[in-house]
Amino acid sequence: MATAGLYLFDTAIGRCGIGWGLRGIASVQLPDRSEARLLARLRQRLPDAPIALPPEAVRIAAERTTALLAGASDDLLDIVLDMEGVAPFHQRVYARARAIPPGRTITYGELAADIGEPGAARAVGQALGLNPFAPIVPCHRILAAGTRSGGFSAPGGVDTKLRMLLAEHAAFGAPGLFD
Repeated sequence: MATAGLYLFDTAIGRCGIGWGLRGIASVQLPDRSEARLLARLRQRLPDAPIALPPEAVRIAAERTTALLAGASDDLLDIVLDMEGVAPFHQRVYARARAIPPGRTITYGELAADIGEPGAARAVGQALGLNPFAPIVPCHRILAAGTRSGGFSAPGGVDTKLRMLLAEHAAFGAPGLFD
């Protein structure tokens, strides 16, 4: 990747942002109440990055993210993420979350067990609450026990989470969202 930069793009759920550096995508942010807040969240990982036209790989990642949020089925697994500064436990959580296909969900407890940390559902939730790569790391696909929605730290909270799941025709452990 070329030098660091930030790029804002419109999606079905609002304006999102993506930031990149030499090692890959360093930040992806869901819509916020203002563009200034969105940029501030992007700059948490890329404090000196300017707003810029993205290199081709970043532009394609933004286009694919836009399509996902509009209902396309794309796991985005081949998009390279820059995990520098991300705690090893969080990296394991994010890797497992990325393996959940669009339209599928698991619980925080299931994810914890899958990474060999049974009983760490709250720690998984905390890691996902700090996810700097949503929706490329699809934290919206992880639910509370009993397939309740659980929390969602992105602006719009659980409403945004449910909109994203509806766009994916998500199954809460059943054939369809409301089945």
